[in-house]
Amino acid sequence: MNRRIVGAVTAAIVTLLAACGGESEPRELAGYVRDPAPIVGDLELPDLSNGGEPFGISADPGELLVVYFGYTNCPDFCPTTLSDVRLARRELDDPSQVKVAMVTIDPDRDIPILPDYVGGFFPDDGHALGTTDEGLLAQVAAPFGTSYDISTNDDGEIEVGHRTDLYAVDDQGRLVLTWPFGVTKDDLASDFDQLLGADA
Repeated sequence: MNRRIVGAVTAAIVTLLAACGGESEPRELAGYVRDPAPIVGDLELPDLSNGGEPFGISADPGELLVVYFGYTNCPDFCPTTLSDVRLARRELDDPSQVKVAMVTIDPDRDIPILPDYVGGFFPDDGHALGTTDEGLLAQVAAPFGTSYDISTNDDGEIEVGHRTDLYAVDDQGRLVLTWPFGVTKDDLASDFDQLLGADA
């Protein structure tokens, strides 16, 4: 009788372990995937962090490029997002595998100061991208699905509105993941790891 009980319990444990700990399903990404993935790697903007040299919007081989559209006078979303990305990179074994590019949507005010602003978050490998060519900026923004608006109110103050998403581009120039505002740094770090692992 005891042997039968022990055998039954053992069988139940084995079955439970097989169900729970066998081949675990991959973790669900915090961001969302667009299918088909937009191709952005053939787009270029001046890199103000590198003397205005053309910067192709694609990651280096085996890396990720995180892209954000924002502006330096943003009081909340932009600095919060860049800070979260900075903290998430620190959780990686090799933070240099994730580069960051900020595209200004307010070039008239930002171009002189954007490199210092981006460098404050990513001093060694941040890219400050900006152009006064409105058509080029719109062309780059379109495949990301981002939008922005700059206007002047009745008091003469500049008002800026923009989407607050964050984007991951792989080394094939594909927009592989989009994060809405509010994703935690831990989820960002886990997604970075997962996306880098998928390319390994």
